[in-house]
Amino acid sequence: MKKPIAALSVMLLLIAALTQSVWAFSDTKGHPNEAKIAELQKLGILSGDPKTDTFDPNGSMTYAAGISMIVNGLGLNLDGINFIKEPKVTDSFPNMKDDAWYANAFIIAAMNGLDIPRDTKANALMTREQFAHHLMQALLKKGDYAFIDLYVVLKDEAEVNPDYMGSVQRLLVSGIAKLDDTQRFEPKAAITRGDAAGWLYDTIRFVATHEPIEPPVDQQPFPLSDLTLSAKAVSADVNEVTVSAQAPNPGYGIRIASIAFDGDQAVVYVEPIYPEKGKMYPQVITQVKAVTYVSSAYKAVLGGQGAGTGSSAGSAAGGSTGILGSDGDTQRD
Repeated sequence: MKKPIAALSVMLLLIAALTQSVWAFSDTKGHPNEAKIAELQKLGILSGDPKTDTFDPNGSMTYAAGISMIVNGLGLNLDGINFIKEPKVTDSFPNMKDDAWYANAFIIAAMNGLDIPRDTKANALMTREQFAHHLMQALLKKGDYAFIDLYVVLKDEAEVNPDYMGSVQRLLVSGIAKLDDTQRFEPKAAITRGDAAGWLYDTIRFVATHEPIEPPVDQQPFPLSDLTLSAKAVSADVNEVTVSAQAPNPGYGIRIASIAFDGDQAVVYVEPIYPEKGKMYPQVITQVKAVTYVSSAYKAVLGGQGAGTGSSAGSAAGGSTGILGSDGDTQRD
């Protein structure tokens, strides 16, 4: 999984500049997460009261502030999600307001699978287990990370919502969250703004310093969208066939995987070319295409994605220069 350049730069800045941060808020001096709060504020992820220049690190975090912090901090968005109509926050959370400052963050959170209860109110206080759960869900949207196979014993384990225990355990084994001196997590206590900021900072740092586990290519979701096929005659006997698609970034390409002949049809199968490992690409939707040539005796149609049988007809985003025709073999110029 590739990280957007802007998001990665933010993460690296958090790591590199921590010791250089200055006090951005007048009331965070001496707080355990003072430097982390300052860095998040400089990056526009946190905001306080502009009139008093305060953050209130010991105050309780509301759901509105907590979800906004998570969405902004981990760069969740609506990229790649298609809508029949413009979503509104009240579609998912009827107790909220469509024109509220937090509305977009809750829409993004809901569309990214953060299982926030439908009856949640924006000004409700977030508990430590709730923030932990939503933060971990957002972290896992960045990739499938490996966590130490270790179970942390909590003195107040019986108080943790079983649905949230997995998230709490992952935060603890990764060092993002910690137990108190009595080995308690205090799951039902409202999380303070300062603790939430500290957890968020360490989560962003975790993403920046850990590579997600990538599934085998044949198990990854097909990354291209809006596949189209067009054909035009280049001679009385040959058609030029072009398959186009939309890719998440310029690192992707498309190739003709194979062409199978079925009656009077030439069924064109395609497969993606994945970005080169270790390289970063701007997250700009890019059109990619592959070209091949088919006998005009056949009607070219688009088949599946990387499936099918028949001769391989391409090896790069530019496609094949062979002609597949009456005998089903590739004929080279």
